[in-house]
Parts: sequence; structure tokens; C-alpha cells
Amino acid sequence: MSMLKLGIPSKGRLQEQTVDWFGERKIAVQRTGSDRQYSGKVIGVEGIELVLLSAGEIPKELAAGRIHLGVTGTDLVQEKIAGWQNVVLEVEPLGFGHANLIVAVPAGWVDVVTIDDLDAVAAQFRSEHGFRLRIATKYHGLVRRFLSDQGVADYQLVDSQGATEGVVKNLTAEAIADITSSGATLQANGLRILADGLVLRSQATVFASRVAEWDTGALAGLASLSQKTGWDIDGALR
Repeated sequence: MSMLKLGIPSKGRLQEQTVDWFGERKIAVQRTGSDRQYSGKVIGVEGIELVLLSAGEIPKELAAGRIHLGVTGTDLVQEKIAGWQNVVLEVEPLGFGHANLIVAVPAGWVDVVTIDDLDAVAAQFRSEHGFRLRIATKYHGLVRRFLSDQGVADYQLVDSQGATEGVVKNLTAEAIADITSSGATLQANGLRILADGLVLRSQATVFASRVAEWDTGALAGLASLSQKTGWDIDGALR
């Protein structure tokens, strides 16, 4: 009989807020060993094994069924898991880790205010330069679907895994699609969010894997957790 595996972020503010969230519900989530060790324990409920992972790894582990529950961002789940609604169940948004995935252009593009404006500029850009307008992002799936829904065609996505806000200044892209909380970093880099350029609102959320093995041990752990969290998802996972 297996234990329920709960994956939480391994470091940073997201880990701290996750630990606090469980603590408010009388569930102590603790790392065991040093900060370099990715193991931990859960005190206050029975039958739970804690797994410490990067926020970006948690969607992959949920999709593979190697963890039963995981705390990560909405953006990461929707980007990394194809057909995510069939693979994971959204259990509860946690009210922290808020960020928006947006499309932003250089502030000097005064006539580009909306996605329709971007579409017009993209067509003109290709005509003038002989290649498509480049949009730097690490969220290829989400951004491609968003722009397709908006009817934007003359663009190419450029992969950016680093400081995306800096690519326009570095002349490696003409626009960006990235996560932002306050918008201050965008402003500091001479960028402006399009008026209708919101792709996704994201926050830290508990997700349950639909493909993990929910045997009697895992379900017992879920029942123990649910007594303190108020979750009622047993039926949706059977």
C-alpha cells in the first residue's frame, strides 16, 4: 500500500508561502536535512510523503503520475501539460504566487495599443524586413494559442529562457510574451503591455494527478489531508 506523494516547490518564496498555507491548516510541512537535500516530511496528517521539486518539474511529475498532488503555477501546468484538464484536476487556488502572462511591445510603438494593432504591424514588418516579427517567450504553447485565437499570423516565436525583458534592447526580438507581477521590470526595459494583451492570470494552485495510481493508501492519505483542508475530490479521482 503506497503513501500519497505531495510535491511542493523546493525553494524560494513559493515554497515559504506553501509551507505557511499548510501551517495555517495545522499541517506542518518540513524539509529534512540541509537546503541541498530534497526530502521532507509532513506532520499533522497520516500517510503523506513529501517530495520537493522545482515548480517547473511539478507539472511533469503530475502528468507522469509519479506524484498524486502538487503545488505549482497555473501557467506552468497549462504550458507544460497538453490537454491538461484530462491529466490533472485543479483542487484549490492558494491565493499567492499571482502573475500575469502578457504580451508587451516597445513603449515607443505609440500606435500599437491592441493585439489588432500588433497584427497590422507584424504584416508591415514582414513586408519591410523580409522575415516575421519576433516575439520572445518561454510559453510557446499558451502564446501560440492566444495569438491564433486573436487572428495574428505574421510572427515567429523566439525561445527565451533567461531575462526575457531584455531581448528587445538586445535586438533579438521585437516584442515579448512573459510573466509579470507588477510590470515594473517591463517599464524599466522600455516595454508596455498591450491593452488586450493578457494571455493568462496565474497563481499557485494545488493540482491532483488524474493518471497517478490512487490506491487505498493514497486515498487514505487524501482523506487525512481533506479533513484539514476541506477538499472534496475523492469522487473525481476514482
